[in-house]
Amino acid sequence: MLTIASEVEVLARFGRALADPIRCRLLLALREAPAHPSDLADRLGISRTRLSNHLACLRDCGLVVAVPVGRRTRYELADDRLGHALDDLRAAVVAVESERACAGPASVASPRLPAE
Repeated sequence: MLTIASEVEVLARFGRALADPIRCRLLLALREAPAHPSDLADRLGISRTRLSNHLACLRDCGLVVAVPVGRRTRYELADDRLGHALDDLRAAVVAVESERACAGPASVASPRLPAE
């Protein structure tokens, strides 16, 4: 049974999906057109096993769906509006203080409060 996720849950799912560069590349590829896993693996230059794990994550996040086509399965974005959301995110201006990539939660230092 499908359920509707809250706004916060939707953002968290998007964040989880976008946290990995391979999943980002997968979403952008599927934004262009639905595709079969073997074609996606070749296009991204990764193994089918690795691709399968990332597709499972994107399915769990609710961003892609698997569509049976005969004996094969095709993947596509779960909603056409996701393609527009990806376009908006790509066009957004991001304010950064350096060329460093955003650090993951484990490596982010706690901010120091000024001494009183």
